[in-house]
Amino acid sequence: MPKKLTNLTFETALERLESLIESMENGDTPLADLVAKFEEGSNLLKECQSKIKTAEKKIQKLNIEDGSTEELDDLSSER
Repeated sequence: MPKKLTNLTFETALERLESLIESMENGDTPLADLVAKFEEGSNLLKECQSKIKTAEKKIQKLNIEDGSTEELDDLSSER
C-alpha cells in the first residue's frame, strides 16, 4: 500500500520528487527500482499539484483592497 502523502509539505514533497528524478537520471538504477521510483514520483507530483490547486483557490478568495474575489488566469494555457 502506498504511503500517505497528505502530511507532507509542498516543499518536502517537491524536494523528494527532485531527488527521485535525479537518481533516476543517474542511469545506475535497476529496472525494478526505477518502476518503484516512478510510481512514488507520480504520487508526489499529484500531491504537489493538489497543494498548488488548494493554494490557488485560497488566493482567488483574497483581495486585500476591497475583499472581492478575483479569478486567476489559467496558468496551464501558458505552457
